[in-house]
Amino acid sequence: MSQENTPINLSSHFLIAMPGLTDDLFAHSVVYLCEHSEKGALGLIINKPTGLDLPLLFERVDLPFERHDLQQAEVLVGGPLQTERGFVLHEPLAPDVESPYSSTLKVGPNLEMTTSRDVLEAMSVGAGPKRALFTLGYSSWGQGQLETELAENAWLTVQADAQVLFETPAAQRYDAALGLLGLKPGVLMSSAGHA
Repeated sequence: MSQENTPINLSSHFLIAMPGLTDDLFAHSVVYLCEHSEKGALGLIINKPTGLDLPLLFERVDLPFERHDLQQAEVLVGGPLQTERGFVLHEPLAPDVESPYSSTLKVGPNLEMTTSRDVLEAMSVGAGPKRALFTLGYSSWGQGQLETELAENAWLTVQADAQVLFETPAAQRYDAALGLLGLKPGVLMSSAGHA
């Protein structure tokens, strides 16, 4: 099989929007890719706040909020699809232990994505995953769509980093993700040349 036909798998990578990507939602965004295969890709934007914080989100779903460590955490816009649905990107409760939540997908070596209410119920009483990121909605690409966008220089890619996900404020994640590539925002140009 030639190098050109080898499918790429960017699961557990960040997509970093290039300046030429001007779509309102995806401009200046960082997406964590939960899944990427020949069938398409699914990801969560990790740097676009909704204006909601976690205590307000929990209030809206009629749950108390006992996670004092996450009082300031922001709820993010995960993407344009199913924007009324919550997605929790989090570390597993314990290594090599199956998730106790009813709808959890392993999305990286040390990451899971849960869409069921039971993760919120656990967190409402002070339990649940130690580090978590909350989004409303998700992003999706059909078969070959992401590869086309990559070929058109719409995105940079880099292996995802838990510190950027969980320790870096949302407003700083774009610059932090670029930093994983050794780049600064000012060095990117809005259009790329083609040889």
